[in-house]
Amino acid sequence: MRLPPRDRERSGRSPLSLGPRCSRRRHGRAENTASQWGPDRHPTWTVSSSPYLGGGRGAASLCLLNVLHRDIHPSLGQRWATTIALLLEHLEEHTAKTLSQKEWEEKLLVFLRDSLAVVSDNTWICQLSLEMCKQLPCYNGTPQEKNFLYKCVGTTLGAASSKDVVRKLLQELLETARYQEEAEREGLACCFGICAISHLDDTLAQLEDFVRSDVFRKSIGIFNIFKDRSDNDVDRVKGTLILCYGHVAAQAPRELVLARAESDILRNMFQCFSTKDPGLQLCLVQSMCMVCQAICSSAQAGSFHFTRKAELVAQMMDFIKAEPPDSLRTPIRKKAMLACTHLVSLEPELEEQVQSDIIHSCLHSIMAVPPEPEGEGGPQEFLYLDTMHTLEDLLRSILRRNMTPQGLQLMVEHLSPWIKSPRGYERVRALGLSACLLQFFLEHLHVSALVPFHNLGLLVGLFSPRCADLWPATRQEAVSCVYSLLYLQLGYEGFSRDYRDDVAERLLTLKDGLVHPDPAILFHACHSIAQIIAKRLPPDQLINLLLTLFESLGDPDKNCSRAATVMINCLLKERGSMLLEKVPEIMSVLRSRLQETREEHVLQSAQHSVYVLASQHCVAVVTSLLGSPLPFDSHTCSLWRALAVEPGLSAQVLGLLLEKMSRDVPFKESRAFLLSSAPDRVATLLPLAATCALHEVMSAPASGPAVTELYPQLFAGLLLRVSCTVGVQLPRNLQAKERRAGSSALASRTLDPCSTAVDALRAVLLRGGSEDVVQRVELEGGWELLSTSAGHEDGVARLASAMAKFAGPRLPLVMKALLGAQSSVYEAQRVTSTAFLAELLTSNVVNDLMLLESLLDNLAARQKDPCASVRRLVLRGLANLASGSPDKVRAHGPQLLTAMISGLDDGDGPHSLVALEAMAGLAKLLGLVEPEDLRAVLLHTAIRIRPFFDSEKMEFRSVSIRLFGHLNKACHGACEDVFLEQVVGGLVPLLLHLRDPQASVAAACRFALRMCGPNLECEELADVFQKHLQDGRGLHFGEFLNAACKHLMCYFPDLLGRLVSTSLFYFKSSWEDVRAAAPMLTGFLVLHVEPQQQSQVDLEQLTAALQLLLKDPAPKVRVKAAETLGRLVKFA
Repeated sequence: MRLPPRDRERSGRSPLSLGPRCSRRRHGRAENTASQWGPDRHPTWTVSSSPYLGGGRGAASLCLLNVLHRDIHPSLGQRWATTIALLLEHLEEHTAKTLSQKEWEEKLLVFLRDSLAVVSDNTWICQLSLEMCKQLPCYNGTPQEKNFLYKCVGTTLGAASSKDVVRKLLQELLETARYQEEAEREGLACCFGICAISHLDDTLAQLEDFVRSDVFRKSIGIFNIFKDRSDNDVDRVKGTLILCYGHVAAQAPRELVLARAESDILRNMFQCFSTKDPGLQLCLVQSMCMVCQAICSSAQAGSFHFTRKAELVAQMMDFIKAEPPDSLRTPIRKKAMLACTHLVSLEPELEEQVQSDIIHSCLHSIMAVPPEPEGEGGPQEFLYLDTMHTLEDLLRSILRRNMTPQGLQLMVEHLSPWIKSPRGYERVRALGLSACLLQFFLEHLHVSALVPFHNLGLLVGLFSPRCADLWPATRQEAVSCVYSLLYLQLGYEGFSRDYRDDVAERLLTLKDGLVHPDPAILFHACHSIAQIIAKRLPPDQLINLLLTLFESLGDPDKNCSRAATVMINCLLKERGSMLLEKVPEIMSVLRSRLQETREEHVLQSAQHSVYVLASQHCVAVVTSLLGSPLPFDSHTCSLWRALAVEPGLSAQVLGLLLEKMSRDVPFKESRAFLLSSAPDRVATLLPLAATCALHEVMSAPASGPAVTELYPQLFAGLLLRVSCTVGVQLPRNLQAKERRAGSSALASRTLDPCSTAVDALRAVLLRGGSEDVVQRVELEGGWELLSTSAGHEDGVARLASAMAKFAGPRLPLVMKALLGAQSSVYEAQRVTSTAFLAELLTSNVVNDLMLLESLLDNLAARQKDPCASVRRLVLRGLANLASGSPDKVRAHGPQLLTAMISGLDDGDGPHSLVALEAMAGLAKLLGLVEPEDLRAVLLHTAIRIRPFFDSEKMEFRSVSIRLFGHLNKACHGACEDVFLEQVVGGLVPLLLHLRDPQASVAAACRFALRMCGPNLECEELADVFQKHLQDGRGLHFGEFLNAACKHLMCYFPDLLGRLVSTSLFYFKSSWEDVRAAAPMLTGFLVLHVEPQQQSQVDLEQLTAALQLLLKDPAPKVRVKAAETLGRLVKFA
C-alpha cells in the first residue's frame, strides 16, 4: 500500500497565522496571487471544524474566507457574505461547551456543498477534490480535523460530475488510508457515504473492486508478516470497508438503496466479516443499523421483502448473546438491538419463536447488568441508559407488529421473571420497561370493534403487588402500569382516548404517596388500589386476577407477598359474590400455594380469604374443602379452622358438615375374598371427610358459640356416626396412606373412621362446655369402649351416665335429636340411640326434667324392632327405671311386666339375649310392682325361666336362677299352690347347681334356695337353707345335702320319686361336679326315706343309671355312684 508523505510543509497554512493574514488582506497588503488562494488552498474549511481552538480560529478562518472569496472563485462573493455571517453568528451564540460538534460540522459541509453548487465547475471541483486528498497526510496529528477533511472530500466528490475522477480518488483513498487510526476509519467511511449521495453505483463498484483487487490482498499479506498484529490490522481494514458500506446505505438516495441493499451492500459486508473481534463486530453491527435504518426510511419499505431478514436477526442475536450479561463495556448490544429494531418492522414478519428469542435474549443481556456505584455515573452509565432506550425501542417495534392483548401478553411473559426478581435494580428496570410498553400500547390503541381485553386480570395481577415493592421507584412504576391497564380496558370498552375516569385517576394520587417507606401506609395504599381495581375490572377477569395474585403470595419480596394478601382479601370482599362457580378453582390454588410456602402471613391470608369467600359461598367452600385429599394436611386443617372465626358462619359450616356426614351412606360392604364368610364394611369418603372437618372446625376455640348453639345436633349426629363406623375399615388407598403416616416422624391425626368420629364427639363436648363429661368417660375407659364392637354398648352407657350426671340441662334436646334415630334404616344407629336412652333411665334426672313418660313410651314402641339388640336394650331401659326412679315403677308396673314377659318369649333359640335381659329386668322390678300385677305373671314367669337353669351359658343359668329366687321372695306368705309346684320342681336343679363350676351360678342358687325355704312351709328346711347358704360362707356340700334331704324326706316323702327322677337327668350333665352331686343327692334321699316309699322309685332304671356312672371318667363321679348303689340295699 502506498503511504502518504508525512513531511509536507504546513507553515503557510498554520492556524496561528490566520488572524494576521486576514488583517493584512484587509489593509491591501496581501500578495495579489489569486492562484495561491484558488481551489488548491483549502485549510480554512478544515480548521473551522474546531472553531474554538487556537484562540477562536474558526471565526478567524471564516472571516479570511469571506475576505478571499474573489481569490477563491468570483461567483462566491454574495453567497458567502450571507452564509459566513450566519456561521459567525452561530459561533457567537455558543461556547466550546455548548456547541454541538456534529451540528457545526454539518453546517460547514452544507456551506461547502452550497459553495460547490454556486461554482458549478467540474474541473474546478475535481481539482479541489484532488487537493483535499493531497492535504490528508498533513492532518495525521489532528484526527478530528482529518476526519472532517474526509467528509469534505466526500462532499466535493459528490459534487463532481466526472466518474473517472471520482472512482480514481476513491481508490486512492482506500489505498492510502491509515486503517489503524479509528478516526480515520470513520472519516473514510463518512467520505464514501457522502459521495454515495450522488455516485452510489460508482461508490459501490469501487468498494467491490478494492475487495477484489491485488492491493487489498497484498495489504492483508503484509499484515500477516507481523504475527503479533496481523489479525487486528486485517480486521481494521475489513471493519473500515464494512463501515463504508454502512455509510453508503445510510447516505445514498432511499429509492436506490432498496435495490442494492441485499445484492451488493449486505453481501459484500458479510464477505468482509469473518472473525469474532469485538471491533469488527461493532463495525458490522453499526453498519447493519445504518442499512436497516435506510431501508426502513424508504417510501417503499412497506412493500420491500427482505429475504435475509431472519439471517441478519440471527446474526445480531449471536452478537448479543456473546456479550457478558454482568457487564456493559461496548455498544455492540446497543447497536445490535437498534438493527433488530429496524429489521422487525420489515417484511416478512418474524416467526413468533424468533420474536420470543429476540425479547428473551435482549432482556437477558441488559437487565442483569449491575448498576454503577452511586455517584460514579460516567460513560458506562450513559452507555447503559442509551442501551436501555434502544431496548425500549426494540420492544415497542415488536409490539407494534402485534398490537393485540396477545402481543402485550407475550411481552409481559418475558418481563415477568425480571419483575419478580430478588434484585431490586432488575425489578425497577422491568417495571420501567413495562410501563413504557403499556403507555405505548395505550397511545396506539385502535379498537375497531368492542372486543374483550381478555388478559387484563393476568396483567393487573402481575403488576399490582409490586405497588408495595421495597424500591420506591418500582412501586411508582407499578402504579403506572395498573393505571395504563385500566385505561386500556376503558378503551376496549369503547371510551375515547381522551376520556378521564375519576376512579382510575385516583391511582395518580396514590402513586405520589408510595414514596413513603412505612409498611402500614403502603399496605393501606395497596388496599385502596385493590378497591379501584375492583370497581373497574370486568367480572370475567376477576378470577384471572385472583389466581395471579395467589401466585404472588410466594413472592421473595415479603412486602409484595403481603400486598398480594391485602389485595386478594379486598377483591374477595368487594367482588367475591360473583365467584360462585370459581370457588373450587380458588380453593385448589390456595391449597397448592400453602404447600409451596411456609410463611406465616401467607397462611393467615389464605385463612382470611377462605373466611371471606365462605361468608359469600358457604356451601361451595365447604364442598370444595371436603374434596381435599384425605388425610387432611396441616394447611387444609388450618383452612377448616378459619371457618370458625365468626359464630354465624361457624354454625352454618357445622350444619352443612353434619348434613353431609349424615346424608350419604356411612359404609359400603365388599368381600375381600369370594369365599369369605362375612363382607367387610368400608367407609365412604364424603362422611369420613365431613367428620374430619367437623373435628378441625371445632378444634378452633372461636367455634365455641356455634358448637353451643348446635350442641344437641352435633352430639347426636356424631354419636350416631360413631355407631356406624365401629368395625368399619378405611378404603385400601387410604389404608396405605395411614400406614405411611404412622411410620413417619410427623404422623398426622389418625384416619380410622371410628376413632375420627370419637375424636369429633369429644371435641363437641369440650368446646360445648362439657369437660366433666369427657373426664368422667375417660376415667371409666368409655372412649376406648365406644370404638370397639364388643364394648360399644357399654361405652354408650357410660357416656349417657356421664351426660345425666354432668350435662343434665342438655338432655332434653339431645334426647329429641336421638329419638329420630330410633327409626333409622341403620341397625347400628338404632342400637346406639336405644342404648343411650336406656341408660338415661338409671338416673332420676329424666324424671326431674319431665322426660320420663316420653322416654318410656318411645322405648316401649321399639319392642317390635326387627333388631334383637334394640329389643334387648329396650328391656334394659325399662328395667333401669327401678334404679333411676323406683317410685315410678308401681305406676307403670303392668306396662313394664308385660314388656318383660314378652321378652322372655322373644326368639326361639335357647340363648336369646333378649330373654336374658328380660330375666335381669324382672329381677330388678319384682320387688317394686304391685302384688296384684305380680300374681298375674308369676306362674308364667316361673315356667318360662325353668329351662334356663341348665343352659350351657353361665349368664342364663345365673340370671334365671336368681330371678327364680326373686319370684319366691316376692310371694312370701302368699304363695299359691300352682307356684309351689314350680318351687318343688326347681329344688333339684338348685341343689345340684350349688356345685356349678361358675361361682356366680352357685351364688344364685344359694340366694334362690334361701328364698324358696319359706314358701315350702317347712321351718326346719328353711333353717337349713339359711344356715348353710349365707353369702360369703363356705359350704360343706355333703353335710348340707344330707341335712336338706333328711328334712325333705321327713316332711315331703311323697316327693321321692319326683326328686329322684329329676336327679337322673343330671347324671349326664357336662359338668363333673354336677354329675357327682346328682347320685349323691339320690343317695341321701334314699338314705332318709322310709322303706315303704320304695314304690316311688324305678329301681331298675336307677340302678342302670348308677352302673353307667361307675364308668364315668371322673373318679369322684364313680365314687359317688358306688356310694349310692350301696344305699339302694335298703330297698332290696
